[in-house]
Amino acid sequence: MGFDQFLSSPEMEIIIITHRDIFQSAANSDSRFSDDYANLTAIIRLDKQDMKKAGLKEGNLVTIESSAGKVVVKALQSTYEEPHPGTAYMVNGPWVNALVSAETSGTGVPSFKYIEAKMIKSKESSITSFE
Repeated sequence: MGFDQFLSSPEMEIIIITHRDIFQSAANSDSRFSDDYANLTAIIRLDKQDMKKAGLKEGNLVTIESSAGKVVVKALQSTYEEPHPGTAYMVNGPWVNALVSAETSGTGVPSFKYIEAKMIKSKESSITSFE
């Protein structure tokens, strides 16, 4: 047993940017409730240094909470070469939608970009289910 098992994972403040993904869109056309769709959508991509700072390894589950909601998704290292500390990316879908505030700032459209949230390594054993 290592001492690090008794240390809690640090909570991090992050900004989430949403985006579309062609592979996720293809899986969505089959079924929004398929395993393929969840595997492509229930993920957050993090900066390499943010993963290290949070004590995360590729595929660890994280709990993300915003003012609008809370979800558990899989953490993966970002594929962007440029560092982007504090900024994470999620594919459009029900997991990120649960984090989007209903506030519209007078535009009538919720903000799907720059979602302020807190993230911590999850104690849950599975991603949030939306079935």
